[in-house]
Amino acid sequence: MRNIALSARMLAGLLLTLFLPLAGAAELTALREITVTDASGQRPLHVALWYPTETTAPLLISAENPVFQGLPAIKDASPTAVAHPLVVLSHGYRGSWRNLSWLVPSLVSRGYVVAAPDHPGTTTFDRRPAEAAKLWERPHDVSRVIDALSADPSLAGTVDPQRIAAIGHSLGGWTVTALAGGRYSPQRFLEQCRQHPNPRLCGLAPELGIATDNQGPLSADLRDPRIKAVVSLDPGLVRGFTPESLAAVQTPTLILGAGVNIAGMPVEQESGYLQAHLPPATSSLLVIADASHFSFMQLCKPGATALLREDDPEDEIICRDGDKRSREAIHQQAAQVIDGFLERNLASQAPGS
Repeated sequence: MRNIALSARMLAGLLLTLFLPLAGAAELTALREITVTDASGQRPLHVALWYPTETTAPLLISAENPVFQGLPAIKDASPTAVAHPLVVLSHGYRGSWRNLSWLVPSLVSRGYVVAAPDHPGTTTFDRRPAEAAKLWERPHDVSRVIDALSADPSLAGTVDPQRIAAIGHSLGGWTVTALAGGRYSPQRFLEQCRQHPNPRLCGLAPELGIATDNQGPLSADLRDPRIKAVVSLDPGLVRGFTPESLAAVQTPTLILGAGVNIAGMPVEQESGYLQAHLPPATSSLLVIADASHFSFMQLCKPGATALLREDDPEDEIICRDGDKRSREAIHQQAAQVIDGFLERNLASQAPGS
């Protein structure tokens, strides 16, 4: 009975988070899933799109699975006619498009289109080694999503080209840092691993193609100047970005770090590394003391820990936080901080501002 009551309270909180900001507006949240292909057709992207709509039915629960709670949305509804700011979400290592969907209610209620691609090779259901080893393709994936939505307003509405942002968690934090202008040095990362061994992160180097003989596309300039602001949520593998390139980043950057280290990712060595080298005038770091690395993923359903443990005992930490506040409360704080950051850094780009 206790689990049932907890589930009801959590669902009520989720629905309240979704609909209260919409009380004074006509828009609701729509969901459309698309496939974006490149010229070669070799790296198709599955992309979830959430966007404002005035259509009111039919309502479904999106981004749900046996472990994670989802959120209400109206499938394939027509987008509203006005131009919208765009946020592209980049999931972490072996995550998926669902993982950052907890940000959707807050963003869509403020008029954003939200796009979440699956990154081939590093997603839950696509672990092809050949794609995983192309780490540099992750930033390209985000740029391709921007291309597709900018070219076709029928997908999610018209995108305001001056109001585009990217938010990434974990390896997605690496992705958005590259999009902001960070230049990666595999040699530097491997040297950092020798100086500060970290089996969890350094052990991923071979799988992700981080090698001294891979100095080409991974070390290239992956910046997308259309992105006017980035948010990095407890990023990983960022110690390979060169200090010189980070110091030259002009894109406003917000870093949210996790104060509880249960994933072998010390906030001082990852988020703190970015803070130490990014320009202080345009970047900031907020460490959420009672958040874990996985607090920046969806709300877990009751019983999710047991399901994860049954599949892989190491995965049960995905539903663990810092034991002081609920994940829902951490999400509310993070969403409020992110909303303010985007408002400050994208509003000045709006036409007529």
